[in-house]
Amino acid sequence: MKNTEFIINNKEIISSKNPINKRRLLFKIDLFVLSFVCLQYWINYVDRVGFNNAYVSGMKQDLNMTGDDLNITATCFTIGYIIGMIPHNLILLVIPPRVWLSFCTLSWGLLTLAMHKVTSVNQCCVIRFFQAIFESCTFSGTHLILGMWYKENELPIRSAIFTSSGLIGSMFSGFMQVGIHSRLNGRNGLAGWRWLFIIDCCITVPIAIYGFLFFPGVPEATENKNKFSMCHYIFNEEELHYARRRLPVRDESTKLDWSVIARVVKRWHWWLFSLVWILGGENISFASNATFALWLQHQGYSLSHRNNDPSGIYAVGVVSTILSAIYLSKIKRARHWHIGVIIAIIMCVVAIMIRIAPLSPGVMFTAQYLGGVSYAGQAVFFPWANIVCHDDIQERAVVLASMNMFSGAVNAWWSLLFYAASMVPQFERGCYALIATATCSGIVSVIIRNLQIKENNKTKQLAYIDANDILQEDEEEDDSDIAEGNDFENTVFGEENIFAGQSRDITNMEFSINEVSSMKSRHYHQSNIRE
Repeated sequence: MKNTEFIINNKEIISSKNPINKRRLLFKIDLFVLSFVCLQYWINYVDRVGFNNAYVSGMKQDLNMTGDDLNITATCFTIGYIIGMIPHNLILLVIPPRVWLSFCTLSWGLLTLAMHKVTSVNQCCVIRFFQAIFESCTFSGTHLILGMWYKENELPIRSAIFTSSGLIGSMFSGFMQVGIHSRLNGRNGLAGWRWLFIIDCCITVPIAIYGFLFFPGVPEATENKNKFSMCHYIFNEEELHYARRRLPVRDESTKLDWSVIARVVKRWHWWLFSLVWILGGENISFASNATFALWLQHQGYSLSHRNNDPSGIYAVGVVSTILSAIYLSKIKRARHWHIGVIIAIIMCVVAIMIRIAPLSPGVMFTAQYLGGVSYAGQAVFFPWANIVCHDDIQERAVVLASMNMFSGAVNAWWSLLFYAASMVPQFERGCYALIATATCSGIVSVIIRNLQIKENNKTKQLAYIDANDILQEDEEEDDSDIAEGNDFENTVFGEENIFAGQSRDITNMEFSINEVSSMKSRHYHQSNIRE
């Protein structure tokens, strides 16, 4: 019999050379994978929200922007964002994410630098369009990558940290604009809002370089020994192998070809997850369309208030996102739909408050800050889709990108129709629209959960059959091994082997989906190392 290099089970990985320290491995994944995607998303939002901050800090007057020019520019950005999302996710399955994400980060950083030279609204629209094409790699692309590294119970808190990094970027951009305006406004003949774009670029470029050097991409990648990458110094072969095998087994027969269209369209995942995030994305509309900053400007608040006060919305978003992730991580079975319904109820309350008293500072501040809860949906629905679509990586890539893409497609005209800058301070249409989207998002969340339960029950029934076949095949191989004097199970697996010392009666055993996946994985390795 050939000597095995490493064996994986549900408690540890046993190697003939170096045992794997699972906590150390998870720490390294967090340090190098999570750190880059959070930095990238953070600077993404610093750059993105910086445009809104520049608008209320002098750009509107300098460029003679009028009426709904802000919304038109935002729509150009949204169109570019829509165009790039699905291609980016599919490209990440072909080109090493380390290379592609770093390239996109560098590209939008240079386009941010170009913003400091604009002299017209048309130039803003063109630059923002191309910025969005490159920026669209971040959100859905990162969720795709996180799903390749983290287990189901690890995903919520990591997704929450990732989402929070963008919200912190939004907060940081406002504070930075105030500081820049007070210290650099007029320096070298440049207005403060122009300096904002220059400094944003100076922060973005080092992050792109960091990603190119240290981001390990995905555990399936074969480019980890590239001479320009530090990945081979971060993870050894045993760690990368375990990182792949510790997750539920995927269907390796699926390929990136035309069949992915049929696989995606025939399943409910694509339809309902896209729908729920169209609704969930519009639940964020009061915050994403800078309605609070516009309201503050309309009411005559100072520049510092216009930049700093909206940061409270993002602070509430961070807190609610983290609390939602903790809830999903702590309960035995993830209940993503619980958070979806809670967000729906809160956003209906927000809409009612603003509709009743749009000119009351107390009501507006309370409602706008409470509306930050809507950001928690990002850390709920995308990990949920990651879990449901885990078996088919190409479908998962399309579903995650489509959620953001369709949300952006609707928002391109939704913001003009319901949250245009000319509608300040009442936003009457926006209040009614928010009640509608919030209510529907809660309903769709419940529908998705019911369909997920039905799908899981069907999968478990099939898993019983597959597990029974595995056990029967294993029993036959054991008889053959004993006849040859080769006691494989006792030598390699010992007490940890799920098949050793247990009844072969599959009808008396209960397996979760992950346990069946683990059995399949273990059986796969067992078959590979036998002579």
